[in-house]
Amino acid sequence: MAQVLTQIGAFTLPALLPAYIERWGLSKTEAGWLVGVFFAAYVPAVPVLLALTDRVPVRRVYLIGTGLTALSHLGFAFLADGFWSGMLMRALAGVGWAGAYMVGLKALADPLEGAAQSRAVSWHAAGVGIAGAASFAAASLFDAVGGPTAAFAFGGVAAAAAFAIAAAVMPRTLPPRPGVAPRGALLDFRPVFRNRRAMAWIVGYTVHTWEMAALRGWAVAFLAATMARLGAPGWMPSPAVLFTAAGLAGVAVSVTGNETAQKYGRARVVLWAMTAAAALSLATGWTTGVSVALAAAAVVFWNVAIYLDSSALTAGTVQAADKQLRGATMGLHSMAGYAGGFLGPLGVGFFLELAGGDGVLGRGLAFGHLAVVTLVGLQALRWLSRDG
Repeated sequence: MAQVLTQIGAFTLPALLPAYIERWGLSKTEAGWLVGVFFAAYVPAVPVLLALTDRVPVRRVYLIGTGLTALSHLGFAFLADGFWSGMLMRALAGVGWAGAYMVGLKALADPLEGAAQSRAVSWHAAGVGIAGAASFAAASLFDAVGGPTAAFAFGGVAAAAAFAIAAAVMPRTLPPRPGVAPRGALLDFRPVFRNRRAMAWIVGYTVHTWEMAALRGWAVAFLAATMARLGAPGWMPSPAVLFTAAGLAGVAVSVTGNETAQKYGRARVVLWAMTAAAALSLATGWTTGVSVALAAAAVVFWNVAIYLDSSALTAGTVQAADKQLRGATMGLHSMAGYAGGFLGPLGVGFFLELAGGDGVLGRGLAFGHLAVVTLVGLQALRWLSRDG
């Protein structure tokens, strides 16, 4: 419940991005920075906060994460008035999520093993994914009722409720670990780098998040531009509602993907998912000049392909991790993934700027370049798995 409430406001800015581009006079590159700085701030914060959970109760770190998340949304609602103040609030949100996302997952994973642990990871991904998908529709709804201030204030209140839940129910002590003690310095990731099985899944997660963040950050703007260019049929929902549907479809596939991975093998499911995602990233951008319905369908199917291996990749890292270094391993996993998440939205903005804006060529290049990223990552994952 706390993870859902923390995540419910996470994509308010991407949902309202076209309006903020106009209101604040942002370039496409600046818009990419506003979306991407969330991930940039997350990257240096998450290894410190997650590694700390091997040494202090998870509750302490989680309260920091949810508290900062609430403050960032409320700050964006009532204080941000342009690019730089918006950047500051978005960076604060990234640090907050660093103290909540994988930290909350570790709280679930620590007392479990084997299939139960894998399923817990999968259902955690489902809860976060449902909240992330719903955040687009929630932002659109509150924006319609009370403007963007109401949309961000809702996210702040929800994160504050998550803080209250964690304060009430999370354990105040470390879990019992007979004979186990943290090894090495707090931020010594060298043992994790030597774990080639874990590194294979970490590489896969990096390009997965790179692509996911790019689509999440720009899907609403892409659909809005396509509707403005071609005209939308009367029956079609708004871009924010469409991407909410895409997110919910992705969550369903994510849970199914983890169960499929247990049946057919994680490596095989990841191969299917990443190959399909690469193909759809090549095709989606060009649909903006063809049909609104085709563009919407391409976004939905691309998002589904991205989600197919989401929980399988994270479960792979958790299960490959040394038990004594699970916090550090998950910290590196999340840090590398969100480094990709920072580059994804920024790369889309860069290619749009390079090609002159919202034209068909710009959209085709902006999404299409992600196929190269995905396929290179897939080859690296397979190489590390084979030699590990």
